[in-house]
Amino acid sequence: MVKAISSNLGYPRLGEKREWKRALEKFWNGAITEQELLAETKELRLHALKKQQDKGIDLIPVGDFSFYDQVLDTSVTFGIIPKRFEHQGGKVSLNTYFDIARGKSDAVASEMTKWFNTNYHYIVPELADAEPKVLDNRALYYYEEAKKELGIEGKPVLVGPITYLKLGKGSNAASFEALLDKFIPAYAEILKELEAAGVKWVQIDEPYLATSFDKEEIALFEKVYQEFQKVAPNLNIELQTYFESLDYYEEVVNLPVAAIGIDFVHDHGESLKALKAYGFPKEKYLAAGVIDGRNVWRSNLDDKLEILTEIAAHVTDGKLIVQPSNSLLHVPVTKWSETDLDEVILDGLSFADQKLDEIAILTKALTEGKASVAKELEEARTSVTALNESSHRNNLEVQTAIANLKNVRVERELPFAERIELQHAWLQLPLFPTTTIGSFPQSPEVRKTRADWLKGNITDAEYNSFIEQETARWIQIQEELDIDVLVHGEFERTDMVEYFGQKLAGFQATKFGWVQSYGSRAVRPPLIYGDVAFTEEITVKESVYAQSLTKRPVKGMLTAPVTIINWSFVRDDVPESVVANQVGLALRKEVEALEQNGIKVIQVDEPALREGLPLKRARWEKYLNDAVYSFKLTTASVQNDTQIHTHMCYSDFDDIIDTISALDADVISIETSRSHGEIISTFEEVTYDKEIGLGVYDIHSPRVPTVSEIQDNIRRALRAIDAKQFWINPDCGLKTRKEPETIAALQDMIKATKEIRVEYQVLEK
Repeated sequence: MVKAISSNLGYPRLGEKREWKRALEKFWNGAITEQELLAETKELRLHALKKQQDKGIDLIPVGDFSFYDQVLDTSVTFGIIPKRFEHQGGKVSLNTYFDIARGKSDAVASEMTKWFNTNYHYIVPELADAEPKVLDNRALYYYEEAKKELGIEGKPVLVGPITYLKLGKGSNAASFEALLDKFIPAYAEILKELEAAGVKWVQIDEPYLATSFDKEEIALFEKVYQEFQKVAPNLNIELQTYFESLDYYEEVVNLPVAAIGIDFVHDHGESLKALKAYGFPKEKYLAAGVIDGRNVWRSNLDDKLEILTEIAAHVTDGKLIVQPSNSLLHVPVTKWSETDLDEVILDGLSFADQKLDEIAILTKALTEGKASVAKELEEARTSVTALNESSHRNNLEVQTAIANLKNVRVERELPFAERIELQHAWLQLPLFPTTTIGSFPQSPEVRKTRADWLKGNITDAEYNSFIEQETARWIQIQEELDIDVLVHGEFERTDMVEYFGQKLAGFQATKFGWVQSYGSRAVRPPLIYGDVAFTEEITVKESVYAQSLTKRPVKGMLTAPVTIINWSFVRDDVPESVVANQVGLALRKEVEALEQNGIKVIQVDEPALREGLPLKRARWEKYLNDAVYSFKLTTASVQNDTQIHTHMCYSDFDDIIDTISALDADVISIETSRSHGEIISTFEEVTYDKEIGLGVYDIHSPRVPTVSEIQDNIRRALRAIDAKQFWINPDCGLKTRKEPETIAALQDMIKATKEIRVEYQVLEK
């Protein structure tokens, strides 16, 4: 027997049926007051805590709740408010908090980017001239709330100071330590107040420790946590790492904290090797992340128990903590809302609530023996085996095709320089051609009509007629706006990945498998549970219909393999590269079908390519090579005069620009406005040989950009990119925006473009 305790690192905010999202959006729309918002979200928060309490979790996180994002929460805690929001001091109001995230009429929103290699987005701290002060000890508030309302001795969760500052902008390596020195006392004040209130455990997340960095930076962690130990000696700090193994295992486990949290799932087996090689400090707790917090498949608990037993052999008895690999923010709440799933698939799933059950079972097995949970272990064993041995995962036709990939062409027939001339010849586009990224606003009417159709309240014919009417209306709007290359609007799609998951074999859509992407934006990643195969045309009907309404080219719109992989819950019994190639082969048939039906401009979006980069640079080459291969597997069979577009989202692209070129897409569109044009510097240093559209305004903010703002973005881009290569477009799809603001913003974009065309032609003369 081994003494162990159970823990969780964070719980989904959305609610089982997206109640959190709806409350936020009602507040933003003026339908409820701030007090009503606070009351609704408190009820959701306490419900989540009560569930964890009832499941017997010993260390329950508090303060993992947020109204938008935990990094933004950290910024407002310490008063790191951009000057343009005119904060006058004191606790930051909820309206100012949301303005930072969403922007307002006279102030652009702060930059948003991906949280490490996940599809969760955070609001980037703006650290220039930062003078941190504790304006609101929210960790203490949520601790006291849980204790008062539910009797829970919670574990407050903080984003660690080094990770927070590394995620920010406005500082540099030379000034980093000086900036850190400003934050240490502010964090120390938070911790002293927590200790004084009787807090026993606090979780400080430092996922930066699981990235690749210079060993000298370990001294910064020693400095920070020595100070924290000094100011709050009776507080047990759990220093939490996740998403990868530790390059400097020996140094990290000896930092002056009570517990070290280590990911034993996404570590490629290296964490256990390091533990066996170097041991673990006898006085410390080891918080072992053994249940996958980023995927939804049920664990074989026999395997997990074996790993825990190996770990326990190196940890002082009573100092082993069993927990997920990371916060459960990244998975849906509960699988029991999925009443229509195939039994084998349902049995093989584990959402947040079920993962907590797995944690409790493993902890009991360690402390009371396997016999105490024999039934639960057998159920897990049977369910996992049934899924792996099912026909879903043993499609002979698909597996044969994968085995014969060496015979499939993955290069275009002509090089870009030759085929682009053929494309220009028939497209006949003006200088600085305009387009959009794909989707147009999904209005309440669109969502209601789809919901009525799914519920059976309207017929297929009525639904299809509505989609055609909406498509035709937006084709007309685009023509009136004078956009050059049109899109059909994607009104039939709930999500750019989920939609394809509903059409391909091996995928399963869920009803309530929602996860937070950014702010109130929720997505339902499809389940890739089996071998992926093309079964029917996916986008052809809508694209052909849209093209029949106009003489201007209409883009076919697909999502590329790596994005589908990164934005899905992918089966965990085979390498992801195998699944990506299965998706690529299936989508190749869809690309060919579009072309055969007269769609000669096809956009294959890969917005998640950069976000999926492994945290360790040593793993980049294989990942990027696999990504390029699956993209070309999808697109390479088209004729030379068919133009392939792709799109990518918020990221630093300078370190993968060669990969972007290697995709061999004729045109790529990349976000630039939300990052305030910073990506343009990449193209100032690197010559990019294909055509490119740098998004000229931010679609994630409801504010309408001015013509002059858009022109400034265009002019800056033209300092780095040849005018003949340059397309003009928004920085992402417009699905989440309202119609009036969308049309107004596109009007400004077209006006700005036409004026720039004239300006450029004058300069050329």
